[in-house]
Amino acid sequence: MSDNIGKPVPVEKDKEYDVTIDAQGSKGDGIAHIQGFVVFIPNAKMGDKVRIRVTGVMRTFATGEVAGPASAESLDGPADD
Repeated sequence: MSDNIGKPVPVEKDKEYDVTIDAQGSKGDGIAHIQGFVVFIPNAKMGDKVRIRVTGVMRTFATGEVAGPASAESLDGPADD
């Protein structure tokens, strides 16, 4: 059971976030955590520091895509637009 059930989701679809990929999923997707919330990112490797765009949000996880390199000042928070 996920720890996120019943908590507000800390990400929004179509918003961008700077993250560090901190794990690799069994299917090869990169995994990042935003305030403890799991985000799966295809074509990302563990240790990558990237800006992602959230493409889908479920109750217990989100999916995203790499939008570019992360800004050095703002890792793991909302990207400044």
